[in-house]
Parts: sequence; structure tokens; C-alpha cells
Amino acid sequence: MNVQVLPAGIITFLFTDLESSTDLWEEFPEEMKSALARHDAILKVAVESEGGFVVKTTGDGLHAAFSSAIDGVKAVLASQLALISEQWGTTGQLRVRMALHSGEAELRDGDYYGSVVNRSARIMGAASGEQILLSASTVDLLLDQLPDEVSVLDLGNHHLRGLNRPERLYQLLHPKLPAKFPPLKTQGTVANNLPAEVTSFIGRTKELHEIRQLLSANESQDRLVTLTGPGGTGKTRLALHSAAEVWGQFPDGVWLVELAQVTDPNLVAQAVGTPIGLREQHERSLELMIVAHLRSRQTLIILDNCEHLTDECARLAEILLQQCPNLYILSTSRETLGITGERALRVRSLSLPPEDEAVSTEDFAQFDAVRLFVERAVLVKSGFVIDQANAGDISQICQRLDGIPLAIELAAARVRMLTPMQIADRLDDRFRLLTGGSRTALPR
Repeated sequence: MNVQVLPAGIITFLFTDLESSTDLWEEFPEEMKSALARHDAILKVAVESEGGFVVKTTGDGLHAAFSSAIDGVKAVLASQLALISEQWGTTGQLRVRMALHSGEAELRDGDYYGSVVNRSARIMGAASGEQILLSASTVDLLLDQLPDEVSVLDLGNHHLRGLNRPERLYQLLHPKLPAKFPPLKTQGTVANNLPAEVTSFIGRTKELHEIRQLLSANESQDRLVTLTGPGGTGKTRLALHSAAEVWGQFPDGVWLVELAQVTDPNLVAQAVGTPIGLREQHERSLELMIVAHLRSRQTLIILDNCEHLTDECARLAEILLQQCPNLYILSTSRETLGITGERALRVRSLSLPPEDEAVSTEDFAQFDAVRLFVERAVLVKSGFVIDQANAGDISQICQRLDGIPLAIELAAARVRMLTPMQIADRLDDRFRLLTGGSRTALPR
């Protein structure tokens, strides 16, 4: 039996994704089953024909690895040409975006981890359907190996969602492929004050999909979406990640309004005006200035941590939504704002392994609470892995912390000094064990 040996060293990663897949599945649920199977087969053949390895499928896309950049280029060209020439029937043309990025990554349990992998996925997310993007690191490895009919177009530097360092991006050109596309979906094109994500975002696939649908400026009539739930369930992180995914729909800006440290209800309008550059003037109220500024703009505002200012947040949100027809608001609170047109989504704990069933170490990765613990533990203790010796203790930690993301992250930070077994044993005094940590965190 042939054993698959995945590439090591400098690797060229391919990420793909089917554009508008959600809409296609909604409209053609039966036809999409066979269409996606053909899509998967086309990509798999193209990758393996050029010596690449399919690492895994990712919903409606694929993640592959190549030992050389030119093999990756040949594979994406072959797959795009095959996809375009395929007769798709009822579903219409399946438009797939693709990206290649090269670098070193950690190989563990048949999968790759690290910033190179995350950056590869972010580059792919900036593309449109049928577009192929290359990073500068991949282009550098190609040297003079491109076929005569193939070239690259320099698209300049772009800030990718959640990443601090900009990336120089290129588009792969071929005579038989489309060459003109909308502007790249990168943060450099939309004004925003969203903080960069410094850790990976785990799970919440269903919630992200629902929020994206509700915040679709062309589809939803509910322009206020409130994420509710107890403290520590990850409402703020979910709101920020969702906003970063849909910011391209709001060309006039995406603005985070942080209310956790605002104690006076009279200062809520000031907190909203500050990120969009408005200051109160003696002759005009700040509230009226905000309305005038947002009235004709397509904007998303995130009101974060409204629970101690519910009445004032509700009042201001209602005025803004009534006066600004292109404004959407995403709020987080332990309770709803309670105004007309609000859509509330409950943010629940992360998925947990069953308490009374045996689960293999390999299957633990299915549970988001376990994945979060392990990924955060790796940040403080390089080389930390889940194995037969600690799997039960990690499961117990996640269960006893009820799958609450904040609590799990605080517990994972303790692996710097304690084993998972010691952490589990000390959870009887969880408040003493879990307090402390970040000097910049809010007191709660």
C-alpha cells in the first residue's frame, strides 16, 4: 500500500472556494450534490496530476500542497480551464476562486498549521470567482518557469483581513481565462477600525453563515442584529470576525464602537461619533451630526457590550436606523435591545465531546472546545499536542468549563506551568485558577 508523504520544507499551498455556494445550495439543493462531486473530482485530478497532495476538502473548497510553485501553477491552470469548459447544466457555471502562497508550515497529524496556512486562506478570500491569485513568495519561486502563454499581473500591496503585514498580490493570466475582475476584497479598500485578529478563529460556522445572511445589504430587511449570551461566550470575537467577512458590502466603512468602559449613557453618542471622525460642536448636537453623516452612506456599525447601556443604545440605534436607510448595526449584549426590526441570535458554548462515550484522539478535532484549548495551548507551550495521555483531561476541562471560550482560553494559558491533569484537578477552585493573565483585559 502506498503511503502518502506530504511535502515538507518550502511548500506551495493551494486554497480554493466556490463563489456564491450558499445561494446555489439554497436554489439547487439536489443538483448541487452532483455538481459539487464533479467540482471535487476536477480539482483532485488537476492537483494529483501535477504531483500535489489534497490535504483536505473545506466545505465547498479544497486545500492542497505542492513541493514546487510551478506544479501549483500548472494545477490551478488545469483546474480552472477544466471548470470553465465543463457543462454544469441547471446550476450554471461554478465559479471558483483560487490562491497560491508559499512558505514553511508545521506538519502535524496529516495537516498543516501556522501563519503561512492562514495567510494562504486569506489571500484566497480576497479573490473573485474564476480568479487566481499568487503571493509574492510564490512568484519569487517561479523565476522563469512560467509557460510562454502564462504571465502574472502585479496587483500591488493589500492588507488582508486579520493580518498585520500587507501582502503583495499577483493575478495569474492565461489567454483562455477571464482577466478582468472586481477590486480585491481586502481591507485596504474599506475604511474601518477593526482590530487585527492575533489568534485563529475557531468554529461558529453556522452562526457566521446566519450573520452573513442577515447583514447582506441586498437581502435582509433586518438591519439590527444583536448577538446575545452570557459573558465569555465569544460574542465580541464573533461580531468582529463576522464584520471582517462582510466588510466588502459596506464601502463607506465598518466601525467598532467599544462601550465596555463607557459608564455614562450620555456618552454613547460620543462613542459612536469618535471612530467615524465626528466631534460634538456647540451649534449642532453630535446625534444630529451622526445622522447627517450616515444618512447616505452604506455603513456597518458594531455596538459592542451594550448590556449596561441598553436603554440609550436602543434609543440611538432606533433613530439611526430610521434616518439612515443604508446603515446596518451589529450589537453584542447579554440581552436584546428590544426595538422594532431587531434580529437576536443566541451565542452558545462551543461544541463538546460527549461525556459518556469513548472518543478517539483523532476525532477530538471535531469538537470546537477541544480545538480551541489545543490551539491556545500551543501559543504558550510550543510542541503541545493532544494524545492518549492527556485527551481525557482536556475533555474534562472543556466539559467542566461548559464550552465557554473565554474560560477555555484562560485554562489553556496555564499549560505553560501545569499539565492538563493538574489543570483539571484545580478546577474545583476555578475562579482562583482562571483569574489573572492578560494585563490589557477588561476586569470582568
